[in-house]
Amino acid sequence: MKNKNSYDERQGHIPSLKMPDIEKWEFMYPNSATDLRIETSEFTCVCPKTGLPDFATLVIEYRPTKYCLELKSFKEYLLSYRNLGIFHEHVVNKVLKDCAKSIKPKSMKVTGIFNSRGGIQTTVTAEL
Repeated sequence: MKNKNSYDERQGHIPSLKMPDIEKWEFMYPNSATDLRIETSEFTCVCPKTGLPDFATLVIEYRPTKYCLELKSFKEYLLSYRNLGIFHEHVVNKVLKDCAKSIKPKSMKVTGIFNSRGGIQTTVTAEL
């Protein structure tokens, strides 16, 4: 019998979870040393164990090759997390993988600074 308070089988679907597409636009200076930073303090998701909301600031930093992230579709993408039960560590890695898949940047880093809960604050960074 499994412990009902366990996290078992709560996150296995996350890597293959279909999210809204992130649109892109063509960058006219592909060989330049241009770095972009996108920051939002309005990210929300749900704790997969308690169902309580989690709030975070997400920072996406990247060096584009041929394409840049289209911000309206990126915001719609982020809104799809609002009711999703997901660990902080998985949020950051899922956003990184989905953004990189869309635009194939030279480099990309995603940082999630999650608000304190129970006196514990979490910051997660993933990069490629």
